[in-house]
Amino acid sequence: MTHNPLLGPVVALVAWSLVMLLWMVISRLPAMKKVGIDLNTRVGSKPGALDGVVDDKAQWKAHNYIHLMEQPTLFYAIVFALILMGQELPFNTMLAWGYVGLRIAHSIVQATWNRILVRFILFALSSLCLIGLTLHAAIGIMHG
Repeated sequence: MTHNPLLGPVVALVAWSLVMLLWMVISRLPAMKKVGIDLNTRVGSKPGALDGVVDDKAQWKAHNYIHLMEQPTLFYAIVFALILMGQELPFNTMLAWGYVGLRIAHSIVQATWNRILVRFILFALSSLCLIGLTLHAAIGIMHG
């Protein structure tokens, strides 16, 4: 059985999200311990509550993990729509891999260096890939 080529980018981005989850845990737990946060007694709060409390570099990973749970949900939806419509064209596959590569690059920049301009450029380029996928799906619906 051959697999749809659009599934590769989906699996890759899910796998990368799990890598970021692990990186976040490995970074944050020691940072929390360093400032005296005891997970046995701490109650839940809102996202960002540890900003300014634990080291910023540890928080960068958490911020990125949250970002990977936001816009990429649209990516997953549109890729599965394209698959269901039979639109696994090479250009769509290229756009999907472009989106994933740019999101991974965005993660690495945010988690290590966190330069806003570089992050913005990567985000904008990945958004263009997502817009392209969405336009192809819309065209497929209109002509299908």
